[in-house]
Amino acid sequence: MRFIWYFITAVSIVFMLRAIADSNIVFNDALFNKIKNQYDDDALERVQDWQQLLNTSYTLPIDEKLYQVNNFFNELEFVDDIDHWGKDDYWATPVEFLATEGGDCEDFVIAKYFSLKELGVPAEKLRLMYVTATRIRQAHMVLAYYEEPNSVPLVLDNINRRILPASRRRDLLPVYSFNGDGLWLAKEQGRGQKVQQGGNNNLWNDLNKRMQMGD
Repeated sequence: MRFIWYFITAVSIVFMLRAIADSNIVFNDALFNKIKNQYDDDALERVQDWQQLLNTSYTLPIDEKLYQVNNFFNELEFVDDIDHWGKDDYWATPVEFLATEGGDCEDFVIAKYFSLKELGVPAEKLRLMYVTATRIRQAHMVLAYYEEPNSVPLVLDNINRRILPASRRRDLLPVYSFNGDGLWLAKEQGRGQKVQQGGNNNLWNDLNKRMQMGD
């Protein structure tokens, strides 16, 4: 069952998230040349637009940061991993996501997560949340923003582009959420009971290495 695999994956990457909590996104000529050579001018323009977004949004209020980041990445297309990368499961870096102009739900969430961290949003306020999307009847991932640890989170999603409290997303059934501080089994409205576990994960290791290499 796919959710069992997702649960094992989430448990495994909790401490990997913590390990790179202080990592920064670096834009430089080497990165831009690599993108232009590996992809094309349009890909480079999309990454530079992302750089511009981060440069101009740092001082904005938190609700505007959420809005800008959510809207920016939701302009990209949803594409299944098997069609996009030829793999059953592949976690793209934000650069890969932008350069190829598409990705699946995890790629939307990863890009939004790292962008908001870059804009100064504390990692403990952000959780990657696995849900069941009832209308399309499949496993799905969204990014949840918690103003307070026990508050009802705001949901950043590529299916419904409006940022709404989890209590207003009746089409999503939360299963669990995680970040560098731990993993939470879902309860009502996106809240949850914290589970203390950790480990290692090949998908997250691979993603982290590619980000460090500027991919």
